[in-house]
Amino acid sequence: MTDLKVLITRDAIAKRVGELGADITKDFSGQSIILLGVLKGAAIFLSDLARHVKLDATFDFIGVSSYGNRPSPASELKSGWDSTGEVRLLKDVDQSLKDKNVILVEDILDTGLTMTYLKKLLMARQPRSLKVAALLDKPSRRKLPLEGDYVGFKIPDEFVVGYGLDYAEKYRNLADICVVPRE
Repeated sequence: MTDLKVLITRDAIAKRVGELGADITKDFSGQSIILLGVLKGAAIFLSDLARHVKLDATFDFIGVSSYGNRPSPASELKSGWDSTGEVRLLKDVDQSLKDKNVILVEDILDTGLTMTYLKKLLMARQPRSLKVAALLDKPSRRKLPLEGDYVGFKIPDEFVVGYGLDYAEKYRNLADICVVPRE
C-alpha cells in the first residue's frame, strides 16, 4: 500500500482550514461555540480548525457506527461499501447543547446517512444553532440531501486516507489527503 497518490497537499489543507476558521470566527463574532467532533476521523481536523477560530470555544466528541456487513478492507477498496443506513451511537456528548452554538466537525460528507442521523439527534437537544464543518465533501455518493455549512474541499469518488481518514485504521497520521489506488 505504498502507491498512495497525493490528492490534497498539507499546505493546501492548512490554508483552507485557516480560511474555514476565519469564516466561523466572522459568522459567530462575539459568541461562544462548541466544536463537536465526530470520532475518530475528525479529530485532527477539529484540532487544527480550533486553532484558527478566534472565539470562546469548547470541544466535545460524539462517536457513531453504521450498521451493515462491512466487507474486508481490500473488498471495500475495490467495490466500496454502503451501510444499511442504520446508525448506532457509540459515544454521546458530555455536555448540554441547549441554547448553544454547535458546529459539528466531520472529516468527510459522503452518503449523508450518518450526518442526517447526527443532525436529527442533535437538533432534539435544542441548540441555538447547528452548523456542519467538513474537511471533505464527496457529493457523488449522496443518498440523502445534505450540504455542509463550512466545507474544505469537494472531491471525486475516490477512496481517500490521511489527515484523520483511514484504511483499516491505518494512514490517519498522514499530513496529506491521499488516494488509495483501486485494483
